[in-house]
Amino acid sequence: MADEEFTMADFERAINAGCKQMLPGDIVTGTVIGISDTEVTVDLNAYAEGIIKIDELSNDPRFSIKGDVHIGDEISAVVLREDRKGNILLSTKQADDILAWDKLRTMMEEKSVATVKVAEATNAGVVTYLEGIRAFIPASKLALEYVENTEEYVGKTLNVIVVNVDEENKKLVLSAKDILRQQEIDDRNSRIAMLPIGTVVEGVVDRMEQYGAFVTIGKGLQGLVHVSQICEKRIKSPKEVLELGQKVNVKIIDTRDGKISLSIKAVDEKEEVEEAIEEVPAATYSFGDDEPSTMASLFKNIKLK
Repeated sequence: MADEEFTMADFERAINAGCKQMLPGDIVTGTVIGISDTEVTVDLNAYAEGIIKIDELSNDPRFSIKGDVHIGDEISAVVLREDRKGNILLSTKQADDILAWDKLRTMMEEKSVATVKVAEATNAGVVTYLEGIRAFIPASKLALEYVENTEEYVGKTLNVIVVNVDEENKKLVLSAKDILRQQEIDDRNSRIAMLPIGTVVEGVVDRMEQYGAFVTIGKGLQGLVHVSQICEKRIKSPKEVLELGQKVNVKIIDTRDGKISLSIKAVDEKEEVEEAIEEVPAATYSFGDDEPSTMASLFKNIKLK
C-alpha cells in the first residue's frame, strides 16, 4: 500500500510540474532534443517544449549551432514568452549573462584552467569568449614575453585562467601567461628531479653573492655552489677564487624543492665530466616515498574545464 501511495504521489508531482506555468524571466533547465539550422528544441519536462532561436543561443560570434550544440546537452535558459503554437521561447544568451558571472568568479578563485579560441585582435591584446561572456587577454598576458603582433593569435586556441571578474562593468580579463609560467616551473622542477646525484658537469659562473656562486649547468638550469663548497680553504667570498664567466667543473650534490646544490671542492680529478647537462642520462636516483614522481606531479593543481 505504501508503495502504491508513493507511486501516486510521484505521479501527482509530475502532473503538477508539467502544468506549472513558466513566466518570463524564469531560468529553466532542459535537455536538447532537436537541432535545426535556425533553432534548438529543448525538453523542459513541462506542458510544452522550449525553443531557442539561433540569435538567442550565444553572444560568441564564432558560435555554431550544429558544431556547439548536441542532442542530449543540458541547457539553462531564460524564459522569454510563449509563441502562437504554445511553445516556450527561451534565451541561453540571457541565461549566460545571469549565471556565467558566478561561475567565472568561482573559476578565478579556484584558478581553474579553461580553453578558449581567440576571436579578434586589438592593439592592446586579444578578444575571446568564456562561458558566453566577452573576455580580454592583454598583450602582456598572452605569452611569457610581451607580444607585439597580436594579430598572429587570431584563431589560436589558448589555455587560460581568469584573473579579473568585474560584472558591474562587464569586464572579464584572462591570462595565458600564468599557465605558461607554471608549465615552465613544472618543467624545470621535473628536469631538476631527474638529475643524477653525484654527476659531475661543466658549468659557467654567472653570478656571485657573499654566500656562494650561481653556476649555469645547462639550458635553463642553474645551481648554487655554497661558499663552503668552493674550495678546501676557508674563504669569505666566492670572488676570492672565482670570476664571472669562468668555466668550472661541479658535482651535483642535492636536488630538493626545485633547487640544485653543487660543489666544486667535491669534484675528484679522475671523475668523468659531462660537457652539457643535456647529455646526462635519465635519473636512476630514488627520492623516497615522500617525493612525487616528476611526471605525476605536473599540473597536479590545475583543473581543466
